[in-house]
Amino acid sequence: MSCLYIAEKPSLGRAIAAVLPRPHKNNTGYIEVGNGDIVTWCIGHLLEQVEPDAYDARYKKWHLEDLPIVPQQWQLIPRKAAKQQLTVIKKLAKMATSVVHAGDPDREGQLLVDEVIDYVKISKTKKAAAQRLLISDLNPAAVKKALATMRSNRDFIPLSVSALARSRADWLYGMNMTRAYTLLGQKGGYRGVLSVGRVQTPILGLVVRRDDEIANFVAKPFYEVLALISYGKQTIFAKWQPSKACEPHQDSEGRVLNRKLCENVVERIKGQPAEVTQSERKQTKQAPPLPYSLSALQIDAAKRFGMSATDVLSTCQSLYEKHKVITYPRSDSRHLPLDHFKQANDVCRAIASTDNQLATAVDNANTALKSKAWNDKKVDAHHAIIPTPKSSSVLTGYEAKIYQLIARQYLMQFYPAAEYADAKLVFTIANGLFIAKGRQLMSPGWRALLGRDDKKEDSDLADKVPPLDKGTVLVCRDGEIKDKMTEPPKAFTEATLLQAMTGIARFVSDASLKKILRDTDGLGTEATRAGILEMLFKRQLLQRQGKAIHASEAGKGLIYALPDSATYPDMTAHWEHQLHDMADKKCAYQPFMTALEQQVTALMEQVKVSEVPLSLRSLTSPEFKPRAKKRSYAKKSTSTKPKAAPKRKS
Repeated sequence: MSCLYIAEKPSLGRAIAAVLPRPHKNNTGYIEVGNGDIVTWCIGHLLEQVEPDAYDARYKKWHLEDLPIVPQQWQLIPRKAAKQQLTVIKKLAKMATSVVHAGDPDREGQLLVDEVIDYVKISKTKKAAAQRLLISDLNPAAVKKALATMRSNRDFIPLSVSALARSRADWLYGMNMTRAYTLLGQKGGYRGVLSVGRVQTPILGLVVRRDDEIANFVAKPFYEVLALISYGKQTIFAKWQPSKACEPHQDSEGRVLNRKLCENVVERIKGQPAEVTQSERKQTKQAPPLPYSLSALQIDAAKRFGMSATDVLSTCQSLYEKHKVITYPRSDSRHLPLDHFKQANDVCRAIASTDNQLATAVDNANTALKSKAWNDKKVDAHHAIIPTPKSSSVLTGYEAKIYQLIARQYLMQFYPAAEYADAKLVFTIANGLFIAKGRQLMSPGWRALLGRDDKKEDSDLADKVPPLDKGTVLVCRDGEIKDKMTEPPKAFTEATLLQAMTGIARFVSDASLKKILRDTDGLGTEATRAGILEMLFKRQLLQRQGKAIHASEAGKGLIYALPDSATYPDMTAHWEHQLHDMADKKCAYQPFMTALEQQVTALMEQVKVSEVPLSLRSLTSPEFKPRAKKRSYAKKSTSTKPKAAPKRKS
């Protein structure tokens, strides 16, 4: 035997074996190919971090005085369901003369297989010579191409170290904070787990603060003034722009709160000359949106189909692994490598064959067009989610819906830009400024694929904003006051919460942190966001009311009890900045972990000397479904450990 390929999942392992020499011999946990090479696989994570009581038996019961728990020598153990496969890999790795790392093309995939390689203890020489296979499309042509362009696995050591630091930091912070605040909650009578993590808790904080804004909202009247300007048989409606002198009568968003002021403006402009002091008419173009990343796809699917982030991810995994009709789905990229452009015709044919509703869209696509999506500089280990050149006639339900979204977004890259006519007129009336503006869609371009009529501000732009030259003087026939009321912010939905997570920079004030959060694509990763949301629901810290997402009583109590630093995204921004620097060899592992240990120690000391926060007293405990077996264990226990102790935290 010469080479051992270690894939992240069985589906990826089978895809690799499919392009290697035949005949193939299928064995338990691996495939032997014609030239003696072996393809084996993990089943997701084969290893997991041990529970605290593996470091010291006293940690089995939860006590504040034992915190913080800081492992001196980190340990991994095989997952129960993975022991057999790990034994297979260990035996094969020792027999192999060389090893190929074929984890998924992301930070977690890098660490997942690296941990296995370390755990099975192959020789230093073999480890140093290991190669890295990056596959984002399970179809044979793409796999063959990836096999021809393998790199040294050593090139990815910084990425693996970054993933390791994140994993351990999440454990250290989440395990200690969750135990500390769960124990505080118990002192106040709460019997559930108050789960804390450096990603999940800022997400919960977003929802709590939005709920509070809605609950405390008091509607206020505000006013707008329109000038009614005669132009032949037309009436031009121009909106008043309050001057600086009016600021005392406006709120922070510029809305006028004084109706008497508006009444005075109407009286002043009635019957007065309206001179055009600025006239603009221009054509603008709107390029097609980029292909999907996972988060962008989850947001659109939530809006269109009401799908949860978890449902979208599992559907994508089926389309990728089972049907092989889309590329790697856990991608945070929205760009494509230039080399992929060569496949456009093949991919379009597959789309038409898979989804007959898109056949006309394929016929009208111009595959000679190259949108800004194709950009090698913006593609790293993986690219945007797009259809593959493989077709399928058996997609049903969510699979068909998600495939259509992905395929349509891809086809948009071969359509021209949407073209608009924009017009703007600025009038001066009695020394006041009034603006009339409008937009009309002239050529739909890629928007024709949206499958619905575009919302147009004007059926005919000239009806609302006629082409007038600067200096033209008309007459303001009258003024009109629009009475309006401020509205509370809307409750989060699955779509808007995902948007907030990916655009979390909007929720911090520190300019440097805003940049970090924009560069790192927000809170969590493409692979973890769905799971984090589901965990918050499972822990009953978040709850659904129709499409709306609200914090539970316990969720609010936890956020009110925690220090602000734990409930805002700032800390995550600092972490991500350092983790990205680690991946780029600009930051070392040890200083990052040492600083975190000091931070966690300080937080634990603070909890130990604090009273039970008011917000954690008299909370209604969550409802737990009774277990089918061993019902007698539901009786009162002397252990202080909650029923469901958390394992990994994010």
